[in-house]
Amino acid sequence: MSNVLGIDGGGTKTTCILMDKSGKIIGRGEAGPSNYQSVGIETAEQSIKLAIKQAFLSTKADKYLPIEAICLGLAGVGRSQDIKIVESLVKKLQLCDNLPIKLLLKPENTLICNDSQIALVGGIGKPIGIAVIAGTGSHIFGQNHQGKTKRVGGWGYILGDEGSGYDIAIQGLKAALKSFDGRLEFTTLTEQFKIHLHLKNIEDLVEVVYRRGWGVKEIAALAPIVDREAAAGDREALNIIESAATELALATKVAISALFDKTEAYEIVTIGGAWEGTANLRGKFENYISAIAPLATVIWPRHEPASGAGLLALSALNRYNSS
Repeated sequence: MSNVLGIDGGGTKTTCILMDKSGKIIGRGEAGPSNYQSVGIETAEQSIKLAIKQAFLSTKADKYLPIEAICLGLAGVGRSQDIKIVESLVKKLQLCDNLPIKLLLKPENTLICNDSQIALVGGIGKPIGIAVIAGTGSHIFGQNHQGKTKRVGGWGYILGDEGSGYDIAIQGLKAALKSFDGRLEFTTLTEQFKIHLHLKNIEDLVEVVYRRGWGVKEIAALAPIVDREAAAGDREALNIIESAATELALATKVAISALFDKTEAYEIVTIGGAWEGTANLRGKFENYISAIAPLATVIWPRHEPASGAGLLALSALNRYNSS
């Protein structure tokens, strides 16, 4: 029986799904990062190999499994040169003699795409709708029935990422310092950041952020403090959450206008840790969407992105076999 592989490769980890021809997941494995632009192509290759091996081991199969289609959804893959680099990686996988699978791939059954596309398919269960991703960073990706796609945002923490965990956290830190200066009204964020970071006074934020070389992930990890204080009623924290919801809704509106008309019903899936707070970011976003697109339904993800990659691989295999 033929099987397919779905791979979700990001900057933190790589997830591999083994799926049979009926769409049933028969194996799952995880390994380290495989965003080749941040970790290099050799590290990415090793992570993908290990994730494949772990997925095979979870099946408890005692012999090689034939793989007739593969989809790799990798962070940082968007340009034609990126796809060529990943294609060379797939060829290496096919020639590798120490993998517990047998890759019987044809060009038609080898899909390489970015992680947004597999997040959409995994989240909704099909490649139609809109994914609103708000984790450490943020962006929107959608596709309609005609196959047209639209990406909005995702310009990184300096140029964009509005509504993301980083954006919420950095706005919170700025509010705390402005309040300390007297440029902003009182906010509980000032004291809460002091407590969380074990600071003697809020001025010590300069040492933490600049001298310790804090990056995007470290700052984004402070977003739950803003969310918590907003839920407790702090006005400045509430304003930050409201602004995040507005920005995400505005970006989603752009994707809606590009892909769907007012008579179409479709789903919008919210993906990422920023949606999981207690200050009702998602509820505020959903209210905005209801006013913009009353036929759209906002949902939580049905499946993980790696499953979306598996479904895309399966779709490619079925198209090839029926042609």
